[in-house]
Amino acid sequence: MSHATPEGTKKYTARFPEFQKAGHYRDFMGLQVSSLGLGTYLGNQNEADDKLYIDAIKTALMSGINLLDSAINYRCMRSERNIGQAIQELVKEGKLTREEVVVCTKGGFIPFDGAPPANPQKYFHDEYITPGLCAQDDIIAGCHCMTPSYLRNQVERSLKNLGLDRIDLFYIHNPETQLDEVEKPDFYKRLEMVFKELEKLVAEGKIGAYGTATWNGYRVPVESPEHLSLQDVLKAAEKAGGNGHHFKAVQLPYNMGMAEAYGLANQVFGSQTVPFLEAAKANGIAVFTSASILQSRLSKNLPPVVGETFLGLKTDAQRAIQFVRSTPGVTAALVGMKHKEHVVDNLGVAQVPPASPEKVEGLFSGK
Repeated sequence: MSHATPEGTKKYTARFPEFQKAGHYRDFMGLQVSSLGLGTYLGNQNEADDKLYIDAIKTALMSGINLLDSAINYRCMRSERNIGQAIQELVKEGKLTREEVVVCTKGGFIPFDGAPPANPQKYFHDEYITPGLCAQDDIIAGCHCMTPSYLRNQVERSLKNLGLDRIDLFYIHNPETQLDEVEKPDFYKRLEMVFKELEKLVAEGKIGAYGTATWNGYRVPVESPEHLSLQDVLKAAEKAGGNGHHFKAVQLPYNMGMAEAYGLANQVFGSQTVPFLEAAKANGIAVFTSASILQSRLSKNLPPVVGETFLGLKTDAQRAIQFVRSTPGVTAALVGMKHKEHVVDNLGVAQVPPASPEKVEGLFSGK
């Protein structure tokens, strides 16, 4: 069965010795992943953007980025299909092997297929309720579902979209959405049941590992209704899969404008309450960051102190990425890149070693 392997990803990194020396590649479950990953969230549902993404993904894979991130609902499943097409074309051309690439996707939000339907309610009913994948009461906020049968269906659909035998890392997408209508004890029980299904999918070879991709859950104060406790999430994983469970990663927003994961103490670890990144590192959980340049808002006009802190870089986008990938506890910074020119430009960070933890701390302390 074809999927990312330690041998394949190591072979990939050997193509880019200058990036290896600069610390661009990091360990994730024995795999070597690039510290800059390509995200596929933004864009239109049309062939023009399909072509842009396919070109950008192929450029990334041939230039030193082997970490690709998507979700089944991104651009009505088109982003997953673009990733699949790009990988398949490069493999067919003999320029890449599947084993060299780490592919991550998400499920939870109910996706459209290709384009928004004329009648979304009828689509939901025909696609998911009539086949028995979920009940009407399982749909939260009119758009989110987190039942075992539904997420199994989403994994199967994502595999078809991607044209792959296995998804290397599968996330439950914004599970905190459920907290709008579900009490926390019931929420964690739901997570446990979903994790049991994901453990089965790992055993079947359809996913390599799983985690949670969040927006607010891990970066809000403890008293917030949307707050997620990593400790309780991991307890649910242990109940589902024992000590050898496959909950291995978390995705959350982190950047210079949204730095709660670094600075807000909102997670219990032992007798302490610590910031999320510290708790994740202590529990051996990899962290992949979304919104690393805040959807391009951090790509220009950064304060001079940022340039003085992160030397050897040419653009503010590179400096913003360098801040993220240099933060202790971050495995990789995900950046949405639809244009191949942005891929090439952002990869400038791969030639510069990550800044020291003291440099990152200095931006907050003013030292």
